[in-house]
Amino acid sequence: MSLQIGSIAPDFKAETTEGPIRFHDWIGDSWCVLFSHPKDFTPVCTTELGFMAKIKPEFDARDCKIIGLSIDPAENHTEWAKDIKETQGVAPNYPLIGDPKLEVAKLYDMLPANAGSTSEGRTALDNQTVRNVYIIGPDKTVKLIFIYPMSTGRNFHEVLRVLDSLQLTAKHQVATPVNWNDGEDVIIIPAVSDEEAREKYPDGWDAPKPYLRIVPQPKD
Repeated sequence: MSLQIGSIAPDFKAETTEGPIRFHDWIGDSWCVLFSHPKDFTPVCTTELGFMAKIKPEFDARDCKIIGLSIDPAENHTEWAKDIKETQGVAPNYPLIGDPKLEVAKLYDMLPANAGSTSEGRTALDNQTVRNVYIIGPDKTVKLIFIYPMSTGRNFHEVLRVLDSLQLTAKHQVATPVNWNDGEDVIIIPAVSDEEAREKYPDGWDAPKPYLRIVPQPKD
């Protein structure tokens, strides 16, 4: 069974640049973004890791932890961090998982079972499918999966936008429409009856169709 939205995020033990962790315990009651990389000292990933360090306060404000993964030992990540700081102006300020036995990559369906059991001798191209982003909720379920090619740097502003949507919809029974940004109108989900909606939204809503009920974003 492949990993999908709604699946329990697989738990694991791993060495990181900030010491050993058990993943579910490390997440705790927070949200989490896990993003993976096919190899240390790769150009696009270098820019991504630096940018994530710069915008980490945005994730902190949303009670969301950040953790990276790369198919190399954790001690190699420490050396890579020096290059990241030199070229991007800031080193990773969050843990990076070492996955030299490819265990986490396989657990998260980023590499096939027959990929072997060592990162040694493997190139970034061999690991090109290890380019995923996962948002994981406090309930340890997968809320989002993005898969990127090696040649395209990830848009972490979009990850923040989706996180805002997920956290809003986890608290209120609403969905967010196309191109939604924080503060804009939202949609009452179909599971909420009109009677229930009137209690939540006594000022009513706009309904160009009975199934499309639009209200201002809840503020609390």
